[in-house]
Amino acid sequence: MALSSRTLIASMLVSFLLLQYLTKAANHQYETMDVNGAPSPQAPTLDCGVACEGRCKLSSRPRLCKRACGSCCDKCNCVPPGTSGNYESCPCYFNLKTHNDTRKCP
Repeated sequence: MALSSRTLIASMLVSFLLLQYLTKAANHQYETMDVNGAPSPQAPTLDCGVACEGRCKLSSRPRLCKRACGSCCDKCNCVPPGTSGNYESCPCYFNLKTHNDTRKCP
């Protein structure tokens, strides 16, 4: 009797894990489809020019700001909102450093 109950429990556990795996796979497939059922890109690409224009509009050195911002945006595909701060919305942008270990992104 003990062996058959162990087998039953093991088969139930395997069934449960398989069900969880299939549910996650189905959800992932659903998230990567657009409205028409076609595959959609994982992350929409950001228009870095427009984003950096807004970020650098109050800068005292707008060309330098836009160049640095554009470089950071290309690597991170995000730019924090506003003209300064708000780095928590884009940690990658915040964590990029120059060779002198100073923050690269404006």
